[in-house]
Amino acid sequence: MRTMAAMRTPRTEPVLVYDGDCAFCTTSANLAERWVRPRCAMTPWQFADLDALGVTRRRAEYEALWVTPTGAVHGGAQAVARLLLSAGRGWAVLGALLTLPPLSWAAHAVYRLVANNRGRLPGGSPACALPPDRRPPA
Repeated sequence: MRTMAAMRTPRTEPVLVYDGDCAFCTTSANLAERWVRPRCAMTPWQFADLDALGVTRRRAEYEALWVTPTGAVHGGAQAVARLLLSAGRGWAVLGALLTLPPLSWAAHAVYRLVANNRGRLPGGSPACALPPDRRPPA
């Protein structure tokens, strides 16, 4: 997995920022990297230079983020859509569909449902359900 530490020069590829303290989120990112093969760097927000990416810690704690090389930020379901679009092949078709209403509305609702219940999902951990300021240290 390419991380922000390996990216000291100006970014030429998007970055997916996810919650590295959440086992479900980390498992999902690892599965996406293995099976979807997006063209991006992937990094937990805990190790990302959020200021350089132009995102706040509060937003990174709330949702997965897709940050383009130009600084555009897409969050939640739209971050997932951008990840799928970057992978090409059939994944790009699914990603494109997720950007179009009414599918984008449904994707947002499903993303929030999953995000709000990630501690109960397979691969989730008790830390996923805690507010960020009450999570155990990594």
